[in-house]
Amino acid sequence: MSILQYFFILSFTFLNCTSSKPQLELIRGNNFELRIAPKQKAVLILFPCFPCDIENTKTEAKFLKDLDQEGITTLLLGVNHRLYLTELEKIEISNQLDSIFENNNLKNENIFIGGFSSGGNIAFLLANHLLETKNNVKPSGVFAVDAPLDLEALYNGAKKDVKNNTHPDAVAEGNFIIELFEKEMGIPNENIEAYKAYSPYLISCNSTKNLKSLTQVKTRFYCEPDLDWQLKNRQRSYEDLNAHKMEMTYQALKKTGSIRTEFIVTTNRGYRANGDRHPHSWNIVERESLVAWMLEHDN
Repeated sequence: MSILQYFFILSFTFLNCTSSKPQLELIRGNNFELRIAPKQKAVLILFPCFPCDIENTKTEAKFLKDLDQEGITTLLLGVNHRLYLTELEKIEISNQLDSIFENNNLKNENIFIGGFSSGGNIAFLLANHLLETKNNVKPSGVFAVDAPLDLEALYNGAKKDVKNNTHPDAVAEGNFIIELFEKEMGIPNENIEAYKAYSPYLISCNSTKNLKSLTQVKTRFYCEPDLDWQLKNRQRSYEDLNAHKMEMTYQALKKTGSIRTEFIVTTNRGYRANGDRHPHSWNIVERESLVAWMLEHDN
């Protein structure tokens, strides 16, 4: 065999082996990005925080890296600028998910929905709706990452932040929330029914309307209540944090009948992609634990 023939055979063999390896399929559509794992074992649907978008989720949520190699298909949605969903919005997003799954031949099994901050609110409200309406896209689990699940408490916290005037970011966000909520829902004391309808859980009324169907599936609540950081930077106590609202929601789910709910408290994981320390971060989610949670066969 000549040297030329040898290299020809070697090159052919290499190319043949490379082409036989399953390849990730990347699809971008209207307000979504889908990464289809070659051997799908689960689907992870994620919602961004209020001012964020798909690119922000990809940058900040480091646990997304190489999830396709674990057999996890990821669907990143650009549904933002929302702290809650109307009934019409629930239907519209449900229809969008149905279309994405059907058009891309995704399996309707082992589906998990998660969201960061306000995206966590959206994830919980939508998951409850999908289960309640027996949608084809039926979640097996849902999780929220440092989400303000109680909108009444969020409104009251915004009032407190503005009054305390401790940090420009907190004051600006507080004023925005107060104006938005008063315009769209009114003041809680005067229109508590709106806050019940739009909150995943309302502590003051023990309103579990938007949690009832979630007792059927696994749920997780991620938080990092770094009290030293919060006191120094925001003058907030534990009761002022999203962590407190999430813990109360977790307890309400348990009392409602859930036996597969977890309240996960992390330490020193909250860092933004630029290296800034901030406990309000996607990265409090630990990758290995999340993957194991999605792939375990208990449901």
